[in-house]
Amino acid sequence: MSKGRAEAVAGASGILLRYLQEQNRPYSAQDVFGNLQREHGLGKAEQFDTASDADLQVLDAKIVALTAKVQSLQQGCRHMEAELKELASALTTAEMQKEIQELKKECAGYTERLKNIKAATNHVTPEEKEQVYRERQRYCKEWRKRKRMATELSDAILEGYPKSKKQFFVSDVLPSLLPWGMRPGRSHSLVLLPLHRRKKLG
Repeated sequence: MSKGRAEAVAGASGILLRYLQEQNRPYSAQDVFGNLQREHGLGKAEQFDTASDADLQVLDAKIVALTAKVQSLQQGCRHMEAELKELASALTTAEMQKEIQELKKECAGYTERLKNIKAATNHVTPEEKEQVYRERQRYCKEWRKRKRMATELSDAILEGYPKSKKQFFVSDVLPSLLPWGMRPGRSHSLVLLPLHRRKKLG
């Protein structure tokens, strides 16, 4: 670029500032460009040197290098943002120390409970537990059998009973007919009495 053209380009900013101050009114960029171009010839192509193919290649290489640099910086920013987010969600040193103390206190409580359990003498052995389960199954099986028999008996009696089913269940006739350990329930069905009440009936 020649010295005269360089001076013209360097003075363009001053011309633009002076023009806006003189006009003292809002202008769009296109209006300012058109007005100054008519008055001063700014923006005309002949003010700039013609770039050669070599110059264009150099500029293309610079554009490629700068584009790669921008992409690398953007990727680095994304990594730092992810790391910052992870650090922001992590516990602080004070919070971590407090968490450790709470966990130690909780572990101490579990240790004390385990110690008391081991010191107890009334543990149930697996064999005793299995025996209880077997006896429960046997009693439940027997109870269902007796309930079925009592239900069949009460249904047979109700066929010739002169009163309603509700009156039959609340009367004094049914308890004397039921198997040992059973009584009529509130819903007019047969239920199994608790063991201590069965002993009293016996």
